[in-house]
Amino acid sequence: MVWKAKRVLVTGAGGFIGSHLCETLVEMGAEVTAMIRYTSRADLGNLEFLSPDRKAVLRIAAGNIEDSHFVESQVQNQDVVFHLAALVAIPYSYVAPLSYVRANVEGTLNVLEACKKSRLSRLVHTSTSETYGTALYTPIDEKHPMQGQSPYSASKIGADKMAESYFLTYGLPVSTLRPFNTFGPRQSARAVIPTIISQALWEKEIRLGALTPIRDFTFVRDTVQGFLKIAESDKTIGKTLNVGSGSGIAIGELAREILSLMNCKKTLVNDAQRMRPESSEVFNLICNSAQLGTSTGWKPQVNLSEGLSETVEFIKMNPALFKPERYSV
Repeated sequence: MVWKAKRVLVTGAGGFIGSHLCETLVEMGAEVTAMIRYTSRADLGNLEFLSPDRKAVLRIAAGNIEDSHFVESQVQNQDVVFHLAALVAIPYSYVAPLSYVRANVEGTLNVLEACKKSRLSRLVHTSTSETYGTALYTPIDEKHPMQGQSPYSASKIGADKMAESYFLTYGLPVSTLRPFNTFGPRQSARAVIPTIISQALWEKEIRLGALTPIRDFTFVRDTVQGFLKIAESDKTIGKTLNVGSGSGIAIGELAREILSLMNCKKTLVNDAQRMRPESSEVFNLICNSAQLGTSTGWKPQVNLSEGLSETVEFIKMNPALFKPERYSV
């Protein structure tokens, strides 16, 4: 696919991955509509970090993914849709599960219905490795059973299955990309890597939940390339494909690596408020992305150490985004 002059809609464009995807698409010459959640503050989210010349060529569409009429109005006349809009914070899903059903399941249904009515060439839906739950085997391939170990993961399973059904029922040209843990500049302190870095910079100690869970971390530019690659290949239509580095690291080991990189000697402390309910904790997520590699040629380019160094520099330059009171979000 040649992206120059392609009309592309990105939902969730103000988010962490969405903003990087918009930026890359603009660089490649696409005509990008960036769908963001409307707020009275006219907040562009992470799109604020784009250079003025890149922001200037974006078409901003502020609204709500739960509004089917709004979604349909933005999907019309698009060539490609990347659907990233979702509620993603796992702790909040424990206290507000209905919000996750409305945003993640009903919001995805709105996108699917709008795309069914249009003549677009491709829809890419975003999943999450959390749909797998604690690994029954590793590395995890796409045949691994899905387990709804949190309301968040259950809502994403529902969304993924809706996307699958629209391919099987209506022949909608939809592909699903299932990222494992993505990290990098612009990620909020809701995620573990920015939490560790920001506390290492400005707090007396490093407060974390469980230290033993293993995660597969992929740098954001590599994840963005996964989105582009899956959209460019006809071999991926109707499929769900993992994207991840293929390497796992325990949270405690990750924290120690970050502290070493930053030359910081602060103590790791278990914070009970950060612990998931025991049966909800996902202990082992390591990605098998062989199918994505075979179908599209994708492979990660940025290793963990390189990505961490870039992330540390971003957080140092943007301390206001990582205030202590935001750590528990």
